[in-house]
Amino acid sequence: MSATDLAPAFFLAVVVILVVCRVVSRLLALVGQPPVVGEMLAGVVLGPSVLGALLPGVESGLFPQDLRPVLYVVGQIGLVAFMFHVGWDFRVDRLRGVARPAGLVSAAGVLVPVALGVLLIVAVGERTGAMAPDVSLTVSALFVGVALAVTAFPMLARIIAERNLAGTRHGSLSLGAGAVDDAVAWVLLAGVFSIAGGSAGLVSLAVGGGFGLLAILAVVAKLRGRTVLAAERATPESLLLVLVGVLFLVAWYADEIGLYAVFGAFSLGLVFPRSRQLDRSVETLEPVGRLFLPLFFTYSGLNTDFTLLGSGPVLLFTGGCVLVAIAGKFGACWLAARIAGEPNRVALRVGALMNARGLMQLIALNLGLAAGIVTQAMFSALVVVAIVTTVMATPLLTWIDHRERPRGERDDRPDPAPVVAAESH
Repeated sequence: MSATDLAPAFFLAVVVILVVCRVVSRLLALVGQPPVVGEMLAGVVLGPSVLGALLPGVESGLFPQDLRPVLYVVGQIGLVAFMFHVGWDFRVDRLRGVARPAGLVSAAGVLVPVALGVLLIVAVGERTGAMAPDVSLTVSALFVGVALAVTAFPMLARIIAERNLAGTRHGSLSLGAGAVDDAVAWVLLAGVFSIAGGSAGLVSLAVGGGFGLLAILAVVAKLRGRTVLAAERATPESLLLVLVGVLFLVAWYADEIGLYAVFGAFSLGLVFPRSRQLDRSVETLEPVGRLFLPLFFTYSGLNTDFTLLGSGPVLLFTGGCVLVAIAGKFGACWLAARIAGEPNRVALRVGALMNARGLMQLIALNLGLAAGIVTQAMFSALVVVAIVTTVMATPLLTWIDHRERPRGERDDRPDPAPVVAAESH
């Protein structure tokens, strides 16, 4: 397709995506699911699993192959804007008093899923038919392990905000552990790609570049006062332009070093200065994330084909991945929180929140698919994991609340240290 043909195709595709995402999100909201779950499932509905199976001509007409890279790039813009806002909303002071248990929960939430994922692939991977023939067993096993270790930090943050859990012990503990989990997971993912490429260069670049990113963020934090003063004299249009330029530069740098744009955007949000003018610029950018993020989910859905799970071995492999994922995250994080001295009511909720994969696992899967590490069958199997673990988070939290309400054990204790309440953005 020529650029002239792509433009109208893109406009029509965006309209369809936004309408379907809104409809599915509204329907799932009736059963207590957050909007991101509806967007995930809407992406699958628009792909070969549903629309392609029922109306293949319509799917190929709406989303031709030439259009898909455009959807991916624009979806990345939404993803970067969304993750920047998640980091901006995050309050580091909420982590006071939970550093030790958060570290233990994070370690368990990474090490146990990686170990279980590797064992699963070593034990049955080659018999499932879902493995890439030209990818070594080691690379496939490590990739699956890391994919299962990812936590859906953006969704975790959204659930905590929507349920007013920011000041609770389990909310603070989950936010801290989830943030560390994802940072470690991206470094491990870079390591997997280094092994796949037969070179230690990628992981060295990720580690070295990570220190460079920390230096950049330290400079941003150090210049906070001067930035606020400069913002006082700038026009809103200039501020927005500078914000987008800095955000995209950091996203580009994070992509180049192998930590990926989403992590760079989130990190910049953490240290971004605050003032009335700057906050207004961030609020102006925030709808971009919500508008274009569904395009990323649709791109993932177009790569998901549940008909590939029809064979017995692949279906069993999918079930095994789901069980390993839940045991490795919910079980391991619950146990780690208990070992750290947290009461059971806190530990259960931490496990439920940490168990969701959602958006972050989809990002990892798309990277693996682009690198040729993941087959379409394995991609679809792990998308099932992302959907199941994400969908179960809210009902599981509700069930825990109902289970403990008669005994008066709901965890509404504030953090032991003073907590700044989340601002209404």
